[in-house]
Amino acid sequence: MANAETGKVLEYRGHPLRRLDNILYYGSMSDKYIIMMQVTDSKKVDDMDVATRVSVQLQLTDPDLKSRDRVIKKTEKGGLYAAMDVAAVWLERALSAK
Repeated sequence: MANAETGKVLEYRGHPLRRLDNILYYGSMSDKYIIMMQVTDSKKVDDMDVATRVSVQLQLTDPDLKSRDRVIKKTEKGGLYAAMDVAAVWLERALSAK
């Protein structure tokens, strides 16, 4: 997601955040790990869809691995805020591990 006025990529805690339909990618494909969050359920609040269930996966970015072999950790959270909190911690820990 880029800001239309400035052309800058949206970031959260220093890592890029991109959205494609109901999937959010958090992190950079040039790093060893990335987070994939998929909104699996939502509800209408006024005129806006709000995520009520989000699947979170810490994945390796190695393109040579099968998609199921890339998943390191996974969980499900009851909203986007909780999912982003877990995603930020998992990504920081994975990227800082030796």
